[in-house]
Order: sequence, then structure tokens, then C-alpha cells
Amino acid sequence: MTTSTPTLRGRLGGELFARVAGPRGPQVRDRIHGTPGERWFGPDDAIRRVHGDASMFVGGLTALLLQSWHPLAMAAVAAHSGYRGDPWGRLQRTSTFLAVTTFGTVEHAQQAIGMVRRIHDGIVGTTADGEPYAASDPHLLRWVHVTEAHAFLTAHQRYGARPLDAAGCDDYVAQGARVGRALGATDLPETAAGLRDALDAYRPELRGTPEAREAARFLLVHPPLPVAARVPYGVLAAAAVAGLPRASRGPLGLPDVPWLDATVSRAAGHGMTRLIRWALATQPPPPTPEP
Repeated sequence: MTTSTPTLRGRLGGELFARVAGPRGPQVRDRIHGTPGERWFGPDDAIRRVHGDASMFVGGLTALLLQSWHPLAMAAVAAHSGYRGDPWGRLQRTSTFLAVTTFGTVEHAQQAIGMVRRIHDGIVGTTADGEPYAASDPHLLRWVHVTEAHAFLTAHQRYGARPLDAAGCDDYVAQGARVGRALGATDLPETAAGLRDALDAYRPELRGTPEAREAARFLLVHPPLPVAARVPYGVLAAAAVAGLPRASRGPLGLPDVPWLDATVSRAAGHGMTRLIRWALATQPPPPTPEP
């Protein structure tokens, strides 16, 4: 028993890390953390606490679901992201971007942002209802930013190892806004209260679409996972749904059961994030940049 448990723990941690970081994960991690140079954020900044915690497994899924509530954002994802054909590749690219901009050097962060902006410039189209969209639209970028910030912060405050105090929550929103502005979003909130107001201000534009409900079914009911992983993933999915605004549930075709959100889903989410944190602790620590 004493020899098999660490082996199982290490295998689980390695599999989780490979899923989110990709086949070159160790090399990418070492480049992000080990390259010397100025960084946007310091070791004690709130954004590093949030983005480095296992609660991001819940928050990332919540963010994807919440973003799909905006018909223009969902149309762009459906037509251009390839989320069905390469869902793990999309996850790995997103997690790498978050890691680079949060922990990497300024130079590497600016390179990553420049690459994303060039991709956004080529994403234009028209929805099924005839509405034009462009991924570089500052208003649409603002929606993506505030939904991510809301989802990541909500998940961290519920499931994080060290939840932030009120001042820390404001710091997180302000620090995240620095990255959002670099991507081209405008008028970004810099406090937790401002973040809630910004999210509410989009309500007149939001509606569920067939594409959004299809994406929710793909993410929650038919994920590309082996059978053995479906149950733990289902726990994460339930916790992610519990982090959504209740008004979004019906439009996205999701259940709205408040007592379940507050009891079973939350308790299970705590257990799963603790398990992920325990497993990932077996991974080698990131290098410290040389002075």
C-alpha cells in the first residue's frame, strides 16, 4: 500500500498535467517560469494565486459555458475554434496563454498577446440570424474578458486553497484587466463590484442559441473522455454549472436547481478540486529564473 499509493498519485498528476499542458508541457512550463526577465505580476499578486490553483479546472469550464450565452461570441467559436475536432488542443492553448501572461516574462506575454490578436483579426463572419461579428471587436472582447474573470474568481472563492479577501478580489480584477486591455478590450472593470456590473450590463444582448446548447451538451454530456474519467469529470461539470448565473441556465439548456447547487454540487466540487490539487503536487516544481 505504501508503494502503490504514490505511484497512483503520480500517474494521476501526470495525466492531468498532460491534459491541460499538452505533450510539450514540461518544456513550456520551464520556459514560462525559468526565463529571466521582468514580469507583469509578482509572486504575491492575486492573479497568480487564482490562476495557479486547482479551482481553475472548475472556473475554466464555467467560463466556456458562460461565454456561449452571447450569440456573437458563440457564433465565432462554432465557426472558427474547432472545439469539437480538437477540444484538448484548444484547452492546452488557452492554459498556456494564461500561464504565459500570468507567470511569464513581459516579452513572452507580449508575444503571446500579439499572436492571439493576429488570430482574432482573421475571425469575422455572420450569425445564422444575419448579425455580423468580429473577434477583434472590443465590446465582444470585453464580454469574453469579464466572463473569464467572473468564472475564475467565483471558482477560486468557492474551491480555492486560499480564497481572497475583498481587497484581494479587487486586486485580481484590476490585474486581469491589464491582460484584457492588451488583447484589445476596452472599458474593463477594476473591482469585483464593477465586474458584476459589467456582466449584468450585457444581459439585453444575451440569448441561448442552438449552437450554445449544442456546445453545452458537448462539454457536459458528451466530452471526449474515456469511460473511467466520466464520473470525476461529471463532478467538475456540476460544480461549473453551479457557478453560472441562474438566468443563464434556461437559455443554455441547463438545469436550475438551487438546493443542488448549494449542497451536493458544491461539496463534490470541493472534494474534486482537493483531489486535483493532491495529484498535481507530484509534478516537479517550476524552475526559478536565474537573476
